[in-house]
Amino acid sequence: MTPIGIFDSGYGGLTILRQIRQLMPQYDYLYLGDNARAPYGTRSFEVVYEFTLQAVKRLFQEGCPLVILACNTASAKALRSIQQNDLPGIDPSRRVLGVVRPTAEIVGEMTKTKHIGIFATPGTVRSNTYELEIAKLHPKLKVTGVACPMWVPLVENNEAHLPGADYFVKKKAEELLAADPLIDTVILGCTHYPILLEKIKEFMPQGINIIPQGKYVADSLQNYLHRHPDMQQRLSQNGTLHLLTTEQPSQFNENASIFLNNPVEAQRIILQ
Repeated sequence: MTPIGIFDSGYGGLTILRQIRQLMPQYDYLYLGDNARAPYGTRSFEVVYEFTLQAVKRLFQEGCPLVILACNTASAKALRSIQQNDLPGIDPSRRVLGVVRPTAEIVGEMTKTKHIGIFATPGTVRSNTYELEIAKLHPKLKVTGVACPMWVPLVENNEAHLPGADYFVKKKAEELLAADPLIDTVILGCTHYPILLEKIKEFMPQGINIIPQGKYVADSLQNYLHRHPDMQQRLSQNGTLHLLTTEQPSQFNENASIFLNNPVEAQRIILQ
């Protein structure tokens, strides 16, 4: 079995996994959530890199020739170092991809005002990764990021659809538009945030494009495999899904069902 590995610090990457499987159900997938050490959004660059590298190595051990960091914080703080410094020594034939670039690639064609907003974790906002990636591809766009530290706990505690979430979503929507009233396109720069999509739409003006990442990451991965038939041929195609977590499986199974819309059974592992 040589599955596609999907890694996230918690549950948000399941929104990416769901979209990828909808587009390419034929492949085998192995999801790893480092739920016992989540969230990553407030951790230092060094710690996020260390934890992410441990997860990537474990997915490689499990037979994955290709790993997707379905976590914006890991993509922002660890992806480049792993690609440049670690992969050549581990196995140059394997690949690790992130979720920031696919979103940055498409945003230019979605904005008319050339003003982009980003809702993300504190770590992703501090990293300026979106600003840097968008500047490479679309140098004329103005990018404004707002950190939303309470949004992930709302989602992971199944509070996203309750009235208590309104205050935290409304506050950040107002903060973003106050920072740049010309914004007409907003990236949800955390894989948990699609669960809050309806609430976000409620507190954003009509006509603003709100971009969840899943579809664009899935499209980008499909395109990548078309362009790299050697990698495509290495991937097993039995349509299976296996889930690993660093948390107790019973807790993971309950919360994961919020994201996947069906019951799951995960296996507990320890990363080191």
